[in-house]
Amino acid sequence: MFISEDPPHGATVIVFRRDTAGEIVFLILHRARRADADGAWEWGPPAGVRLPGESVEACAQRELDDQTGLHLELHQVPLDPAWASYWAEAPADVTVSLARDHDAVEWVPLADAVARCRPAIVAEQFQALAAASAA
Repeated sequence: MFISEDPPHGATVIVFRRDTAGEIVFLILHRARRADADGAWEWGPPAGVRLPGESVEACAQRELDDQTGLHLELHQVPLDPAWASYWAEAPADVTVSLARDHDAVEWVPLADAVARCRPAIVAEQFQALAAASAA
């Protein structure tokens, strides 16, 4: 697979919903492949690389759809010119359809999502996008 040589090279989408109690919870995905020894890249939000000639928003939509089966309205947040960042709100009763790259999905409070997403750059991006989605 080819990756766009022009930045942004990929996109991350932070997805949240309100649970039955009205609390905001965030979607994290567990990678089916074995994680690094320190657990890095084991859990994370939908994300992936941008193909040559693909628009940034098309990349974000494709990755979200491929990894979760979700079709949601995306909102871009300028965080890093090298990697695009988006957030999306899902309905409370949404069903996630995992791709074979992932073997588990959880909806968790922000603090849990940030604590479980590694390396630190992913956790920082998650936290920044969560703050932007609340604005």
